[in-house]
Amino acid sequence: MKPEKFWDSMANKFDKTEKRLEKIFIKVLKNTKKYLNVSDVVLDYGCGTGLICNEIAGNVKKIYAIDISSKMLDMAKRKAIERNIENVDFAQADIFDTKYQKESFNVILAFGILHLLEDNKQVIQRISELLKPEGLFISSTPCLAEKMALSTKFQFYPYLLLYKIGLIPSMERFKISELYDLINTGKFQIVETEIIYNKITGYFNVAKKI
Repeated sequence: MKPEKFWDSMANKFDKTEKRLEKIFIKVLKNTKKYLNVSDVVLDYGCGTGLICNEIAGNVKKIYAIDISSKMLDMAKRKAIERNIENVDFAQADIFDTKYQKESFNVILAFGILHLLEDNKQVIQRISELLKPEGLFISSTPCLAEKMALSTKFQFYPYLLLYKIGLIPSMERFKISELYDLINTGKFQIVETEIIYNKITGYFNVAKKI
């Protein structure tokens, strides 16, 4: 199944799924806001249903929120309209879209997406290219090859099976060292890292372009 079709199929139940991880969401949001300024232009890569971008809109100048799923974007737009948010530009696009110019952004966000990419090294290099000097790359990523709670393993195995038979998109099983190596391919310096979810060793990272 193509990734965009898979995520379209997940759109209606995505927020309910994320609701189970509300504590992680609150932590990610709090950590992210520490690094934002009212003058920032932000790219939210893989914005999904707008859970993050609509929450931080009041903390920055402008957000470009992109996703490959049109149905996810429709939900994100509705939320923005309901809250009278006017500084978020939603677009069905990927990060390689040529309309996004080099050194255009102060901050790029990538939450829960790096482990789902087949071309993650090229993506990291593109993120570096799009960031202004000393711009920040803020991400959260599950490291599925690290220690995992037994209860979580049983929940995860069905997804692994679905991936192997091609019913869900690519899923990288990172070790934390591999995640750091990936980020460093973009010539970044990691300035903060924190485990935000022990059950699957999820990491929140902030990296500065050098």
